[in-house]
Amino acid sequence: MNEYRTSLFVVVLFLPLFVSAVARAQTDAALSLYGTFSRTTNYNSGFEHQNAANAVGGLFEFRHIRSPLAGYEITYSFNRANQGYTYAGLAPVGFAPETFSVSVPADTHEITGDWLFSVQTGKLKPFAVAGMGLLITRPLSGHPETTISNEPVYVYGAGLDWRLVSHFGLRLQYRGNVYKAPNITAAYGSNGGFTHTAEPMIGAYFEF
Repeated sequence: MNEYRTSLFVVVLFLPLFVSAVARAQTDAALSLYGTFSRTTNYNSGFEHQNAANAVGGLFEFRHIRSPLAGYEITYSFNRANQGYTYAGLAPVGFAPETFSVSVPADTHEITGDWLFSVQTGKLKPFAVAGMGLLITRPLSGHPETTISNEPVYVYGAGLDWRLVSHFGLRLQYRGNVYKAPNITAAYGSNGGFTHTAEPMIGAYFEF
């Protein structure tokens, strides 16, 4: 009997905490627009440079917060990622170095799975994300010796959900991507040096 009372006491004590956690679980879908800004990646030679052109893109998120603090999300994003190549050669003294620049048009598709950490404070919910996925860079037609590049990508970021009405709100966030420079053309190559892309975003979410 004492064991039964003890078990009942434990259930009564922790049931409100469990119900509270379940009640605060959240599943939502979101669409965001962003600008992507890439940092230049240098070749080992020191004379060649590769960088992705700045562009705009879109992000779709499916997010589930299974407790008041932690959850996960699955994302898909798309943006133009034209690869620019610049070469500056050596030149005799008194002569300007010979340079050339070329751009290879390409699109980027990104699929990630991220851990999510958040805190609800009234209508505001600050959050942080960390995860990884696959970055697919697909060159467009018009350039010879091109191929699709698939690279792992590491993602981090932070943001803020602002609930406007029940089940709907704005999402402001910053996401950073770290990945190897895509090797999409045999004509110019890539040394696989790491590069970084910054993506400030604004969008809306629907909670269900």
